[in-house]
Amino acid sequence: QVQLVESGGGLVQAGGSLRLSCAASGRTISNYNMGWFRQAPGKEREFVAAINWSGGRTSYAVSVKGRFTISRDNAKNTMYLQMNSLKPEDTAVYLCAADGFKAGAPRTSRSAYDYWGRGTQVTVSS
Repeated sequence: QVQLVESGGGLVQAGGSLRLSCAASGRTISNYNMGWFRQAPGKEREFVAAINWSGGRTSYAVSVKGRFTISRDNAKNTMYLQMNSLKPEDTAVYLCAADGFKAGAPRTSRSAYDYWGRGTQVTVSS
């Protein structure tokens, strides 16, 4: 079983940037496809980005494509989310997740993910 801890959230003005990290322990993340999700108050958890176990395949939500970049460093057992050109509507708790099914393209459905971190708050002011 893998444990996940997010960091890097904070308060930023619109147009600014943040880099989130997801540090894993317990098992190496090379065993997992990984993803980022976010949840705003009163809204359902939504997909943001996902990356396969090797880093060779990625997927993005339409709302963040071109602004966010997902990456991973398996040697450091860490996944990242670089967020640029942030907008107030990006405000949410951001959670990282690991998909126990390693093969194939990274999945976008939250039900596909077996392990979750507790999240880090991102607030974008206008």
